[in-house]
Amino acid sequence: MSELSRPYDATRLPTAEQVIEASAEECAALAQRFGLVAVKSLAARITLKADGPTVRATGQLKADVVQSCAVSGEDLPVKIAEPIALHFVPPADSPESEEEIELEAEDLDEIEMEGTRFDLGEAVAQSLALAIDPYLEGPGAEEVRKAGLLGQAESSPFAALKGLIKE
Repeated sequence: MSELSRPYDATRLPTAEQVIEASAEECAALAQRFGLVAVKSLAARITLKADGPTVRATGQLKADVVQSCAVSGEDLPVKIAEPIALHFVPPADSPESEEEIELEAEDLDEIEMEGTRFDLGEAVAQSLALAIDPYLEGPGAEEVRKAGLLGQAESSPFAALKGLIKE
């Protein structure tokens, strides 16, 4: 089960804009899932529209997260604002084959439904995961990088031999 489960049925779509807001417990679970220091807030405003047997979901995702600098490990606050454009599709009728297929740009955000049901909350959580920069660097990253490089040279196995060489 998803940390942010919000199930919907494609045969009974709401007409009003949907607001998905993560509770404090859901934020904590999402932070753990995505390896973040914290998810302070997560909200999405989404409009659902039937398109034949499929459902189009469009809107905006906003989140305040704290993640670690990829180099120094320091905590960095990050504001995320991303558009959401998803396409929930019925399950494929044919079994998956080993044949390689080429996807078009509009196929990339397709999510297969389970029967006529789909989990909009999980789709929002996955959208958050895609918006996180895995290589985020803070202002102190370069300093740590330089110190790390010098430290590696001084602690290498060859550094001990340096004192044995007579000049």
